[in-house]
Amino acid sequence: MRLLWSFATALLFSITWSTSAQTSSSAPQPALLLRPAAVFDGETLHPGWAVLTEDSKIKAVGPAAQLQAPAGAQVLELPGLTLLPGLIEGHSHLLLHPYNETPWNDQVLLESEALRVARATVHARATLAAGFTTARDLGSEGAGFADVGLKQAIDQGLIPGPRLLVATRALVATGSYGPKLSADVDVPQGAQEADGVDSIVRAVREQMGKGADIIKVYADYRWGPNESSRPTFSQEELNLIVQTARSAGRPVVAHASTPEGMRRATLAGVQTIEHGDGGTLEVFRLMKQRGVALCPTVAAGEAISRYRGWQPGTTPEPERIRQKRESMRLALQSGVELAIGGDVGVFAHGDNLREAEQLVRTYGLTPLQVLRGLTATNARLFQLPDRGRLQPGLLADLIAVSGDPTQDVAALRQVRLVVKGGVITKQ
Repeated sequence: MRLLWSFATALLFSITWSTSAQTSSSAPQPALLLRPAAVFDGETLHPGWAVLTEDSKIKAVGPAAQLQAPAGAQVLELPGLTLLPGLIEGHSHLLLHPYNETPWNDQVLLESEALRVARATVHARATLAAGFTTARDLGSEGAGFADVGLKQAIDQGLIPGPRLLVATRALVATGSYGPKLSADVDVPQGAQEADGVDSIVRAVREQMGKGADIIKVYADYRWGPNESSRPTFSQEELNLIVQTARSAGRPVVAHASTPEGMRRATLAGVQTIEHGDGGTLEVFRLMKQRGVALCPTVAAGEAISRYRGWQPGTTPEPERIRQKRESMRLALQSGVELAIGGDVGVFAHGDNLREAEQLVRTYGLTPLQVLRGLTATNARLFQLPDRGRLQPGLLADLIAVSGDPTQDVAALRQVRLVVKGGVITKQ
């Protein structure tokens, strides 16, 4: 006899971060029939549709009257809610926490790896609770390969969290990253230094061998603490990084904010360019031509400016905000594709939606554009064909939110249900 639960009844039996739900995620899961007010499939809103999951996959999607629950299935009535794919965070650092709590230098130099991992488990849980069932984690920032262990703990059901794509240590040219103290003192760096053919190939292979899903490279950065960013790796070095990673099936992403750093990374064939603050119309058009997406991380720059005292509407707009506004205008004019990710860790984990809200409020994107970006577009750009849409055969990663997020992006903050791999993890 099938189980028919109203949403209100289900709340009484909620599985909110239950250990049993997490540890049983690898076992076969009972079928779920989810009957919301509407279904957003990653592209289009469908009122009156429903979704049936079986084990860890989506079994069927379509008009509710056409979907029948098999024997033993759990049926959830979700009146007033929109069901959609689990959101995909494009740029996060689970091993960092907001810089207004502890400066980046102090996190890298003074916080133990054990403390940082303990924080990261809390960050992972908050990310999943916010409806993000997948996240690209783009660098452990001095915590070595701890992100690999964090991913393994999530995959094994030991802790709740999103599916992770991890970049481990990231690559920087010697002398171009930080922390920087006295010239007489060598301190641990926030990324792995590598230069020239042998060193670069060895570093890329080491990171992949230790568990990196992604290779991240800093194509430009500051050489001195008060300098402007300048290109770091040569064109030949960037080409070699991409070639070495691609031969092992790994994409490369590039931190780049200068036109020349962005140009070199684009020509090398990276998957995405992160930040792009100083991008020109010419370089954005080159990215579009070469199929390289921009992840603008507008929320991080806004957060840092606020930490430094900026109060929008009250104090003068900082230069970095003005520059980001101009680069985003040019990016949108060029038609380059946008990946959506906020550089979470600069600001609080669980507040991931801040990026999408800023893109709508400040930069003129529509709620539908950012909603597609957080689901189907991010999945396509990150080469994740098994998620980001609600279609039979894809992963049963779903969330339900109050209201209509295609009209109001703030609806995505009202997460009422999270299903990951067919398992209810928040309700």
